[in-house]
Amino acid sequence: MDKKTLEFVTFCISRLSLLLKLPQQEVYKRLKDSGILFDYIVPSYDVLHTFSSRYLMEDLTDYMKEKGVLAP
Repeated sequence: MDKKTLEFVTFCISRLSLLLKLPQQEVYKRLKDSGILFDYIVPSYDVLHTFSSRYLMEDLTDYMKEKGVLAP
């Protein structure tokens, strides 16, 4: 993972943590365990980093709900 992608992943985890009112470690664990982190966020960096922060958070929380790691 290159530096830009790592910074983006860190940004996503931090923003989700604030939005969901969960510790960053918990957000990371949920994203990693569900496959969202390495099967979606990292490989889709080129597209995802162009989204607005608000849209990105909506996209990620919707996907977390689909994967069952966040209550609907």
